[in-house]
Parts: sequence; C-alpha cells; structure tokens
Amino acid sequence: MSATAPPDAAGPAVPLPGLRAPALRRRLAAFVYEGVLLFGVLMMAGLVYGSLTQQRHALQGRVGLQLFVFAVLGLYFVWFWTHGGQTVAMKAWHLRLVDAQGAPLGLLRALTRYLLSWLWFVPALLALWLSGLHGGGVSFGMLLAGVLGYAALAFLRPDGQYWHDAVCGTRVIDWRPARPGAVSPSTGSQPVA
Repeated sequence: MSATAPPDAAGPAVPLPGLRAPALRRRLAAFVYEGVLLFGVLMMAGLVYGSLTQQRHALQGRVGLQLFVFAVLGLYFVWFWTHGGQTVAMKAWHLRLVDAQGAPLGLLRALTRYLLSWLWFVPALLALWLSGLHGGGVSFGMLLAGVLGYAALAFLRPDGQYWHDAVCGTRVIDWRPARPGAVSPSTGSQPVA
C-alpha cells in the first residue's frame, strides 16, 4: 500500500513507496528529542499536581504524583497520535504513526500503544528494583542499556518496526515533504506548479 504525505509549507506531497520504517538512528533521535520536550510537560504536570494536592515535600504523595504523570503522558501521546499521528518531535524528524494499513489511529489503538510502549523502560526498571541498586549513574546506565537493547530488537523484524508496534498493529513511517522541483519516485516526473 502506498501513502502520500500531505502538502505543507515545505512543498507538495511525496508519494511514499510504502509504509517503510525510517532508519533506527532517526527514530532514536526523535526519541531523545521527545524526551527533551517532555521535560517541560513533566515539570508543568508536577507543578499542577503539587498545587492541587498542596504537596510540600517531594516524597509525600509520590505514588499519586507518579500516577498523575503517567496519566498526563498518556494524554499527551494519545492526543497527538489520534490527531495527525505526530507528536512535536515526530514532526521535526518527519515521522508519522499510522495503523498497519496506513490509516490514522483510533483512540483504543493509540491507548494500547501508549501502554505497551512502556516496554522501553519496564525491564530496566524491574531489574533495578530486583537488584536493589540505587543511584543516578546506575539507574541511567540500566535505563540506557534497556532502551538501546529494546531498540535493537527492531533489527529482528523484517519490517524494522518496534515490537510494541507489531502487537498494536501500528507503524512508524517516513513522512517527508517533497522538495520543490524534485522528481517524483512514483511517476518519474517533476510536479506541476
């Protein structure tokens, strides 16, 4: 099946040869950029939670804060995935999330993907908890190893997609706008202005 990127300020739509997965390093770069952007979202969520609960100490109400942050992150991702298929970081890196047929995601599929996307972190967090290891350096190292290990699993799939996408029936695809005057890969001709 072929998908077409919508026209935008950068130029006309590009017919995509298929729903191919972008390079892993590009998806990981978007992952890191998403983390930077989420820092601000999480800071605001913490401020709202602290204001609503009159929290005076970071360890008071820690479980409530964690559940609130989990819900805020869920709202963030599910909303963006069901309204255009792209978060801010995905737009910057020209990635888009679609279902297996290339259609936009529905609410249930987006919510399922959000829950299963925690596979990026749960094994490392579980290993830290079971080992009793503490400290910022150890935690960062375990999480980094877990994320890179999980990302490497995409090489085991012929379509290059992540495992949680395979389970959810979703795909991260290349979504680049056409360059003005570029030759269309599907027709071999230049677009008409």
